[in-house]
Amino acid sequence: MLKLEIQMFAVPFRKVSKTRKRMRRSHNALDLPGMVKCSNCGEMIKPHRVCPNCGSYKGKVVVTKDEEKQEA
Repeated sequence: MLKLEIQMFAVPFRKVSKTRKRMRRSHNALDLPGMVKCSNCGEMIKPHRVCPNCGSYKGKVVVTKDEEKQEA
């Protein structure tokens, strides 16, 4: 007797409509990150981070340009 290797998969009963598919994917859109102005130089940066332009954080200079060159 011949034994067949048949696998049964779950098959959708009906086609998923364009509207239902697009509603499901509505949360996949990319969001822009929130940006704030640096209090020292005015450049747009991500909040709660050291400004890459002037090296300040919360109005205090944390990183100077000389330190950046030594680290790199």
